[in-house]
Amino acid sequence: MRQESVQYFTEKEEKFANLLIGIGTKKNIAYVLVFLAGTPEASSRAIERGTDLRQPEVSLAMKYLMEQGWVTCHKDSSEKKGRPKKIFTLVKSLRAILGCIEKEKKNEAKNQIALVRKLRDHV
Repeated sequence: MRQESVQYFTEKEEKFANLLIGIGTKKNIAYVLVFLAGTPEASSRAIERGTDLRQPEVSLAMKYLMEQGWVTCHKDSSEKKGRPKKIFTLVKSLRAILGCIEKEKKNEAKNQIALVRKLRDHV
């Protein structure tokens, strides 16, 4: 029987994920991002176990993170049977990713303020 080690969040990582969630990041995206920041690369199964997310949640998070250009994926065909495992890696630094998130949140705030001004014009 094969043994695998499972990584879990530290208290610091849990706080970081909760801060991301607090600013409006979806839970699954925040958890996967924090998990990948703590490891050089990880399979989708390792991410599922370490974040306590289900496979569809991890897949949706990965789709978003790859669309943003923050994560890359390659297939590990070292196992001879079955489908090759997908291995994910952060390609941008956490600082760069946080910069992108900050820019996105600033744009959202500007849009909200513009909508409030339009509302005032109608009153």
